[in-house]
Amino acid sequence: MIEIYHNNRCSKSRCTLDILNDKAVEFKVVEYLKEAPSIETIQSLLKKLNIPAHELIRKSEAIYIEKYKGKNLSETEWIQAMHENPILIERPIVINGDKAIIARPPEKALELFS
Repeated sequence: MIEIYHNNRCSKSRCTLDILNDKAVEFKVVEYLKEAPSIETIQSLLKKLNIPAHELIRKSEAIYIEKYKGKNLSETEWIQAMHENPILIERPIVINGDKAIIARPPEKALELFS
C-alpha cells in the first residue's frame, strides 16, 4: 500500500496527492501533523529514504530557526526533534513498500512507479 505523508497546507503536498489520484493507485494519507510519527516510524522512514535525519529537516520552519539552527545534533536528537515537532519533517513523503521519496518536485513521486 502506498502512503503519503501529507500536509494539506503545503502546495507541493497537494500537487503530489493529485499525481497519486491521477495514477489511479490506492494510497493512504498520513496526516503526520495531527498525530506525530513515533520514533520508530521516523527511523523506518529514514531507512526507506536512505538519508540521515538532518536531511529530512525543514530548515525554513520557525521552530528550526528558533531552536535548532546552527546546532550539531546527533541522529537520535534529530529524530527526537522531529517526533516532538512534526512540522520539521520535510514533505511530502511518498512510500511504496521498502522505498520512499521526498516528492520535491511533486513529479519525483512517479519514480516509485517505474
